[in-house]
Order: sequence, then C-alpha cells, then structure tokens
Amino acid sequence: MYRLISVMLILMVGMGCARNNVETINIAGSTAFQPFAEKLAEEFMAVHPDVRVNVQGGGSAVGIQSAQSGVVQIGMADIVTLPKEAEGLNSIVAAKDAIVIIVHPTNKVDNLSLQQIQDIFSGRLNNWAELGGEKGEKGEKGENKSITVVSREEGSGTRDSFHDMLLKGVQLSPHALIQNSTGAVRLMVQSDPSAIGYITHGVVTPDVKAIAIDGIAPSPENIHAGKYNVVRPIFLLTKGELKGKAGEFIDFILSPQGQKIIADNGLLPVK
Repeated sequence: MYRLISVMLILMVGMGCARNNVETINIAGSTAFQPFAEKLAEEFMAVHPDVRVNVQGGGSAVGIQSAQSGVVQIGMADIVTLPKEAEGLNSIVAAKDAIVIIVHPTNKVDNLSLQQIQDIFSGRLNNWAELGGEKGEKGEKGENKSITVVSREEGSGTRDSFHDMLLKGVQLSPHALIQNSTGAVRLMVQSDPSAIGYITHGVVTPDVKAIAIDGIAPSPENIHAGKYNVVRPIFLLTKGELKGKAGEFIDFILSPQGQKIIADNGLLPVK
C-alpha cells in the first residue's frame, strides 16, 4: 500500500506540472518493463507533443492496484498468471520477457541445473564450493565462498514468475537479500562476487553474467527459438476500453514500430 501511495503522489506532482492543453497518460507497475515503457513513451511523445506520458514502477502488484483504483490509465504486470486482484481489468499482452539467473562476471560457474537453482535459493546449498564449475558438473567445484542470494520483494511479478517457473513451490531462503527493483538486483550482483539473483533478460549488461539452466544458455537465439523457456508475458492492464490518446498509446505499443522498439531492446515482441 505504501508503494501505491508513493506512485499516486509522484503522478499527482507530474499532472500538476503539465500544461492545461497537454493530455496526461499515467502508467505504473512492473519495474522490469518500466525502462521499455519509458522508451516507448519517448517515441510516442516525439510525434504527439500534446501528450505527456508519466511512467512509474512500483512492481506488478502496484500496477494491478493502481489500474483497479483508477490512479493510472494503464497498469503494467510481468507475471505468468494474473492474480484474482486483476479480475475485471482488460489485459493486453504487449511483450514477452525471459527471466535469467545472474552472477558476478568473475564467478566460474556458467551452468546450473534446476535442482541446483532450487537448492541455492532455498538455502539448502550456501557455498559455491558445493556447486559445479564451468559445466555445472558436481566433480568441478566452484570457489569456497558463501552464496549471497538476492531476490525481489513480495508483490513483484518477476519474483512471482521466478517462483512459478523455477522454484516450483520451494520456499525462498529467509536469509535472501530483498531488493525492490530489477535494477537494484543487478547492482547488488555486480557489486558482490558471491551473489546470485534473477532479472529480466532485457536489462542484462556486461557487469553481470547470465547463467545457463540445464545446459541451455539464455541467448537471444535460444529464447526466440523457444529452447530457453523461462519466459513470461508482460501485461498492460486497463479498466475498460481506453479511448483517446491513452488508447492510441496502447495501439502504438502493439504497432510494428512499437514492437520493433521492444525487440531492439531485448524483449520478445508479440506481433
């Protein structure tokens, strides 16, 4: 609720600064999709100078709540299955996104099995020496370092999708360090050689290393071919059918130009 109130205040300030002859479109939710929504908003505003698009994060739960309450015209949620809280909202799949496991670039481990991932994030395995090396084989030991588990907060669509697709009912370690955005997870992993976390594929940088799962690397080729299948939809949520500029913005996201922007920046287009 605190995050929703914060988003409301930010959006109200933005609306107050807008000129009377400028139509405002407010969007909030998924921090994984937020940077892509910002790029799309920039392109849309470039050809619609009479429109201001405010994009805020807060997580998928905030996206659902703010769309239901009418605080925003468009909520963003990156989750495998929408929860019951989203009932009554129109849902549009704007893109698809792979979730990748990341470690520090100096980490010698390049591959983990699904079982190893579950053991790490549950806390059953807590030292890199207990894990495989470059090929993920038990005979090749990693370095003798404690594992720092980094996770997203409750209400995050990325966290919910990670649990659904990889942890599969296994409980997250109570010692996991919780971060409130995709960027914060990446920053913590790139700053700690012992850390492991998960983020959206679209924001992977050379500062972190993406790990193969059961021998399948999260390369763009493998993701597009369906070989790497830890992929979830990105939903745009609206309360009823949007008209005016807000409806035009959604049409732009689904247009060939919008879908190209999505694809060029590391996500999977849906059209």
